[in-house]
Amino acid sequence: MENESEYKPSVMVTNDDGIDAPGLRSLVRVLVSSNLFNVLVCAPDSEKSAVSHSISWQHPLSVKKVDISGVTAFAVSGTPADSTSIGLSKVLFPSVPDLVVSGINKGSNCGYHIVYSGTVAGAREAFFNGVPSVSLSYDWIGGKSKVDDFVLAAEACMPIITAILAEIKNNTYPQNCFLNIDVPTDVANRKGYRLTKQGRSIFKMGWRQVVSESQGRKMLSTMTMDSSASREACVEESTLSTQQEHLLFDREVRGSQVDDADDDYYFLQQGYITVTPLGDLSPPLMDDVEFFNGWLPGVYERVTSSD
Repeated sequence: MENESEYKPSVMVTNDDGIDAPGLRSLVRVLVSSNLFNVLVCAPDSEKSAVSHSISWQHPLSVKKVDISGVTAFAVSGTPADSTSIGLSKVLFPSVPDLVVSGINKGSNCGYHIVYSGTVAGAREAFFNGVPSVSLSYDWIGGKSKVDDFVLAAEACMPIITAILAEIKNNTYPQNCFLNIDVPTDVANRKGYRLTKQGRSIFKMGWRQVVSESQGRKMLSTMTMDSSASREACVEESTLSTQQEHLLFDREVRGSQVDDADDDYYFLQQGYITVTPLGDLSPPLMDDVEFFNGWLPGVYERVTSSD
């Protein structure tokens, strides 16, 4: 039987979908069930998707302890960056965690979407504070994906998490970048890990006038690129008045820009778990890229040899 007094590295989990999101809860369950880590959670109390790296400045944060089995958890009224920052400050936890994992996000974060992502910002904030970090996203597709896929995604990324912590313990983990990981939709039949670079893929967005906030929320949830829906939107928009005092507009998808280059989005669509080193405000150093280029195949070999 394992000695319970044996030191376990601490992993702090955050996200941008909120502390109750199935992606975070699935990741936490997998981390706890491994019995390898001391798991901490510090995440927004509600959904904060696409807030990028915004922080709370003019108002204090409200923090509430949350009951999650096997972990010490707090819900924060602020952003993902706020959650990471206060989680690392030692005002909630007695020590700084060894690793911060942000996710699992419902939807991929590739290309230019990395800039908007609150999930990536949660990891970036840890990087700014000198703590190794990873952002995790699952390429959720409506009608194909199911909640259990978050568990599969977490399990698929466990070898990377344990390998990172081994490098941290040996003081050999790169200090000048953090990792952004995307898991493909068909995670059960994934092809393996692939080191990639950030591409330039992005959804082309437009604005549509709506008559109520509830209609706007419906548009946000559908995110359809169906041409007939776009025509209907144009017809309805033409009947709305622009003379009223308060106008309501909601984003809608108008198209997409997808690179054909060998980048993160391309290999994600090919079925790989993509691992992308990111710098602070610039590309990662080539020395770090070379480290992961030699390191990641070894992680995959250990996975396949244990199957």
